[in-house]
Amino acid sequence: MVSNDNLLQQVRVMADYQFGKGCGETLFPDDVTFLLSRTKRVRQILSGNSRIATVRAKDGTLTLSIEAASILHSFLPFPRQRVVICEDAVPFVSKGKTAFAKHVLEIDPNLRSGEEVLVVDDQDTLLATGQLLLSVSEVLAMDSGAAVDVRVGIEK
Repeated sequence: MVSNDNLLQQVRVMADYQFGKGCGETLFPDDVTFLLSRTKRVRQILSGNSRIATVRAKDGTLTLSIEAASILHSFLPFPRQRVVICEDAVPFVSKGKTAFAKHVLEIDPNLRSGEEVLVVDDQDTLLATGQLLLSVSEVLAMDSGAAVDVRVGIEK
């Protein structure tokens, strides 16, 4: 049987790899709990009764709840992990709708397609979290098509 300490260390290392050094400890305090799959792999990380993150089965990366995105947003300096969208798209994206390439004003140049991102407005206010669908150069070059598959917005 795997201990909670080992699981905690494992998810912290995953977060550090995915989002940068120090993110694991920031996202996952000592009191988090885990939901495991039948094969005893971490599937969800919980704080109290709310989900902080889920480990995607297909690639082992973390998907974030809006609470976890907020924690990361406070921890990471601008423009890390961020996609900045224009004011016109704010009401839609904050409700969980897709962020389109034509609405992107700025983007962290180190992002890659498939990564979990924080979607913010031009004042760096967190609006949503989701998965980047295109490379940075594609997002900046295109004036149509989806850029971020928004998972959850700040407005429920």
